[in-house]
Amino acid sequence: MDKWLKLLETLSGNKRLLGTVIGVLLGLFFLIFGLLKTIIFGFFVIGGFYVGKMIEEREDWRDVIDKIVPDKYRD
Repeated sequence: MDKWLKLLETLSGNKRLLGTVIGVLLGLFFLIFGLLKTIIFGFFVIGGFYVGKMIEEREDWRDVIDKIVPDKYRD
């Protein structure tokens, strides 16, 4: 467990290394699963991030939708 915490601390302190690791992971996903599945996976990751952020900040989901969807597409 301490090794993972040390790795996380190193990655959060060095943005170039963090970007490289993310790029390598995305490249591996692309090679293994293909472009479409990698994009869909990315959408799920981003969606999960926003749901977690919403829960953490105790924000109503309607407020999040209002921020994302422009006024012309609402009722």
